[in-house]
Amino acid sequence: MAERYFPDNLPTRIQHYIDGKCVDSVGGETFDVLAPVSNANYATAAAGQKADVDLAVASAAKAFNEGPWPRMKPRERARILNRIADAVESQEARLAELETFDSGLPITQAHGQALRAAENFRFFADLIVAQFDDAMKVPGAQINYVNRKPIGVAGLITPWNTPFMLESWKLAPAIASGCTVVLKPAEFTPLSASLWAGIFEEAGLPQGVFNLVNGLGEEAGDALVKHPDVPLISFTGETTTGQTIFRNAATGLKGLSMELGGKSPCVVFADADLDAAIDSALFGVFSLNGERCTAGSRILVERSSYDEFCEKFAARAKNIVVGDPHDPKTEVGALVHPEHYNKVMSYVEIGKTEGRLLAGGGRPAGLETGNYVAPTVFVDVAPDARIFQEEIFGPVVAITPFKNDDEALALANGVKYGLAAYIWTQNLTRAHNFAQNVEAGMVWLNSHNVRDLRTPFGGVKASGLGHEGGFRSIDFYTDQQAVHITLGTVQTPKFGAAATY
Repeated sequence: MAERYFPDNLPTRIQHYIDGKCVDSVGGETFDVLAPVSNANYATAAAGQKADVDLAVASAAKAFNEGPWPRMKPRERARILNRIADAVESQEARLAELETFDSGLPITQAHGQALRAAENFRFFADLIVAQFDDAMKVPGAQINYVNRKPIGVAGLITPWNTPFMLESWKLAPAIASGCTVVLKPAEFTPLSASLWAGIFEEAGLPQGVFNLVNGLGEEAGDALVKHPDVPLISFTGETTTGQTIFRNAATGLKGLSMELGGKSPCVVFADADLDAAIDSALFGVFSLNGERCTAGSRILVERSSYDEFCEKFAARAKNIVVGDPHDPKTEVGALVHPEHYNKVMSYVEIGKTEGRLLAGGGRPAGLETGNYVAPTVFVDVAPDARIFQEEIFGPVVAITPFKNDDEALALANGVKYGLAAYIWTQNLTRAHNFAQNVEAGMVWLNSHNVRDLRTPFGGVKASGLGHEGGFRSIDFYTDQQAVHITLGTVQTPKFGAAATY
């Protein structure tokens, strides 16, 4: 039965892309890649080691130091970025098919990710052309201006949830800024990343600007982070990996941008539009198979609405369609990998001892193979419970009541993470005050996760370091050099000019 899940022309061998060529690992190392719906091995991928990363960095460094890309005018780079977006859009159906196959993401959601990837390149193409830097004049004395320069080789380490889109999120601003890059995609999902080489070649990106090394984090990722010729690391992934990267990057004083884990609260007050809040809360935790960093996986509900909310939410969760990710009716597909499936299922078992199970709690009926988890709802979860405190990264939600605004805020802030928060209330004063005080890098008021690309993306506490998005991404990949020019006579104290005896 698993054979029907395999798209046409599926590659069985995935290579690195270094200095304009698809190559195997220097030492011939490989790893197996599994299909989430069957856990069948569909391909072998080159497993990058230090020697492979060295070659990729050397290629990127040569392209930066000797090639045309960093020296092109913004408009010239923007034309290529727009051609990249055109190439992505022209392959949208194929990209969505491969992304669904590789990650288990439902096909309807994969289509949106491919288009978002194209939009990332168009956005930064526009931004680098429209961008201007500060110039300040001290009348009759001095002119000061800022000169912005790309920093060098950027190491980009990306996750396995919505991999193609999240790769574009880093590739677009890095390349737009004039940097060259080495991409290390997640080992669970190397398939869609392998398409970037052809897309960039078709768009006319100069050789060496983009390089890709597949492999495990502790091998390829570690070598990239530690490489002395890589001054920048942008990482999206779990917090413990981020802590390791932080330590390893410290000796090189590297620039770091890290979007890490989350355990985001969705806070529903009694005066909220309950139906709208339920729609948003369901989508927020169960879309993308629950494998999303900004998932509102802790739902906090005011006591007077709590029972009604839990009953309606659980009933809807039971009706969510779980199945073949390629079926347009599917709302939750297969988790990315058996290793992750086992982790999520272990939390489901923990949850059965920490809360009251209202929906899900195991494998859906009729799906005996593959990494399927039924949308799972635990209620009456205490704030010290592991399923309240720890990131599960799957279709599992914990619901907890609160009695007033102060308790809601304490519960919302009572975890180590601080990525996103969702607040549902008709009280405008409460909404803004709560947003000001909640410990989260991003807040949505009476809204699900819809983001303007101009706004900062990032978290606080254990959810990250730095922000990306809009000009903040350009700031990360460039140095800002202040230039000062004196007008007229230079007024400098004349040290040593006095007569000596």
